[in-house]
Amino acid sequence: MSKAKTVENKAAQRSDVAHIAAIGVSVLVQIMWIWSLFWQLQEKYVWVNMAVSLFALILVLAIYGRHQNAAIKMPWIILILVFPVLGVFFYLMVGWNPSIKRMKKRFEEIDARLRPYLPQNAAEQGALRARDRRAGGIAAYLAGTAGYPVYADTDVVYYDDAARGFAAQMEAIRGAKRFVFMEYHAIEDGESFRPMKELLMQKAAEGLDVRLFYDEIGSAGFINKSFIEQMEAGGVQCRVFNPLVPILNLFMNNRDHRKITVVDGQVGFTGGYNLADEYFNLTHPYGHWKDTGIRLEGAAVRTLTVLFLEMWNAIRGTDMDDTDFSRFFPAAHAPEGGEGFLQPYADNPMDGQATGEDVYMHVLNYAVDYAYFVTPYLIITDEMKKAFELAARRGVDVRLVTPGIPDKKMIYQMTRSYYAGLAMAGVRIYEYTPGFCHCKQCVADDSVAVCGTINLDYRSLYHHFENGAVLYGQKAVREMKADFDALFPQCREVTEQYRTGRNTVLRIRQCLLRLIAPLL
Repeated sequence: MSKAKTVENKAAQRSDVAHIAAIGVSVLVQIMWIWSLFWQLQEKYVWVNMAVSLFALILVLAIYGRHQNAAIKMPWIILILVFPVLGVFFYLMVGWNPSIKRMKKRFEEIDARLRPYLPQNAAEQGALRARDRRAGGIAAYLAGTAGYPVYADTDVVYYDDAARGFAAQMEAIRGAKRFVFMEYHAIEDGESFRPMKELLMQKAAEGLDVRLFYDEIGSAGFINKSFIEQMEAGGVQCRVFNPLVPILNLFMNNRDHRKITVVDGQVGFTGGYNLADEYFNLTHPYGHWKDTGIRLEGAAVRTLTVLFLEMWNAIRGTDMDDTDFSRFFPAAHAPEGGEGFLQPYADNPMDGQATGEDVYMHVLNYAVDYAYFVTPYLIITDEMKKAFELAARRGVDVRLVTPGIPDKKMIYQMTRSYYAGLAMAGVRIYEYTPGFCHCKQCVADDSVAVCGTINLDYRSLYHHFENGAVLYGQKAVREMKADFDALFPQCREVTEQYRTGRNTVLRIRQCLLRLIAPLL
């Protein structure tokens, strides 16, 4: 790309950032205006103040009675009881989200048409349980509660480096014959994505159905409207998840954090990395970037196809949606050398199920010998923390890897606030010294592993649309274990540093950070 074109792209991206900033300011002004009106009314009229106090009490009781994690409820209860006016206002603006119900209805309508394309696979689930009863329990939870089947006829390739995974995606797309679907939280119109962009337009020119779906907040500063215009001019269909508007909209807090590529319904990719230069170490804003992913080939790609089509068709009722889904679900060929089982799944903030968190806790409960986790952010509920601690206390070698160089300093401090309690229970804590470790995965006992997009934080576990895959007895499980074994020597173990406790000032600061964490 020419220097002039590069400058033009950067200028357009800055303009897009300015546009998003303007929307943010507009929404903030609306919030401040509503708050000001609310405050003036309660100051001017005594009965308004009394009504607010009564409503605050009723609201606290309603929050307390909700079927929700206590770690999420308690900050709201404390805020509302200590500052009734501020607490009620803030909860109505952030904590209460009626737009979720409207979006949930839209998803249910799409899922009613898509879910029949997912097989029941009772025989596969029974075979897994017969082979490993504990693993069969995890599969039964995902199939029964979340509706995602387990598959036996799928090969999995693990990539310990995002660049290797991206190269494999390029190769798979070059061989595409029917369609290419891509859904990513962040896409950057930069050096890494440039050959992919050209390849996608080439495939569209060949007559393939090529679609690109991304999150507007995740891609802010990376791409702009001209990017969409260029892609669509090249035949690539583009949609943006939950675009920002200058009108107060509480659903804008829920983002699409998924990473999915589907080629012809036969090959699929997922993992932790987005499609931006820093993920492939072409830029180094936070030192060396460590990320991972997996390639799926076989029947399990059907689930990834369903997940993509669900988001593509459900995000806006005004879009021209698919009327015939059957063409996206060809008979999958059974790959040679496949072993074990695989269960792709998704999580969303609308179903009342913390599926991502539950799967991680299932892995901790499964472990007998070891359970290794890596996450860029560690902001967990009491239940999740207890699962880590109980596993360690029953003799499991439990280890957690977090970044040594943070991308968000306040979140980094929140992450470290959990170290002491975990370390004192026997969990070993490591920080990745070369830079930022963005992987989201775990492995236990050489038998079960999870790889996907789900961080160990409130946003991933409770607010975002996410996806992952559980691997049972796959060769890739052992490869993930080997990657962890290679990762630990690159880390600084801080277990003893935090096992001995913290000074009072640090404890107070970290407690305050953890108190507000569920509200962010």
